[in-house]
Amino acid sequence: MSTSENILITGAAGFIGFHLIKKISSKGYHVIGLDNLNDYYDVNLKKSRLKILQELPDFEFHQMDLADNKALNDLFKEKKISRVVNLAAQAGVRYSLINPHAYLQSNLHGFLNILEACRHNQVKHLVYASSSSVYGANKKMPFSVHDNVDHPISLYAASKKSNELMAHTYSALYGLPTTGLRFFTVYGPYGRPDMALFLFTKAILEGKPIDVYNNGKMKRDFTYVEDIVESIARLIPKEAKPNQQWSGMKPDPATSFAPYRVFNIGNNSPVELMRFIEVVEETLGKKAVKNLLPLQEGDVPETYADVQDLMNEVNFKPSTPIEVGIKNFIDWYLQYYNIKK
Repeated sequence: MSTSENILITGAAGFIGFHLIKKISSKGYHVIGLDNLNDYYDVNLKKSRLKILQELPDFEFHQMDLADNKALNDLFKEKKISRVVNLAAQAGVRYSLINPHAYLQSNLHGFLNILEACRHNQVKHLVYASSSSVYGANKKMPFSVHDNVDHPISLYAASKKSNELMAHTYSALYGLPTTGLRFFTVYGPYGRPDMALFLFTKAILEGKPIDVYNNGKMKRDFTYVEDIVESIARLIPKEAKPNQQWSGMKPDPATSFAPYRVFNIGNNSPVELMRFIEVVEETLGKKAVKNLLPLQEGDVPETYADVQDLMNEVNFKPSTPIEVGIKNFIDWYLQYYNIKK
């Protein structure tokens, strides 16, 4: 891998994009960050992340929407981009019940524009965010990339499954190496305000009740953000290759005759939601008032990642315990919002 490659990271001011750029900026890439800075959540948080990134020596930022096909293609041509990590998306299972149209515009139309730009500009490798939500109604645990995922239960999940199908099409038709990453419940400093840890911390500090779905009988494979970006950083230079043993008679959903593959990135250790809340309480030194609610539409009761393929490929597996990750988040939260415990 050349040390002078231009790499495009979309969703640069987002939670994972921010941490990824910090991680890879010292690894010899010239990083071009792209983000539309939409107001799905507090834009000031995105600007705070961006301010830190703009102090990096080999980073440049472009405010742009993936739906703007001309601007995107002009950027690819001008910058001679050789690798892409597409993290830009409309996120969130629950919001997809309220504003479904946002998911088609960003997650399908925007992703198609990325695929087309990669195809026409000889991009060496497209790495893109999928989601553990694609497992939908699957019951077999742990979730394996080698199992079919044909029963999504939210439009968000359907949009991410669609990304995998679209990527496969471009890998098959045009030989574009694509790697899809199914993230499992990512958390950590500078996290999204719509995610459980942020909501719990804010509410407990303010003495307000927290919403606990499925009466707390949930399990999540909580994955610390530094483990996520370490996995991505290791995968970027390793282009997807065709599986020589792949057979259409007994197809493997995780690989293909084309340069296409999918990985889980999860902690491989599901945690009960009530235990997660306990650790937040212990770290804050304050008890939560729990508002017990039924399982929300679109949510799954449990997630659990099989990460053997990831380990085989990059010799790494996420393993940060929640006790460490939650403390790091709360330390950041108190400092960022200037709160004294």
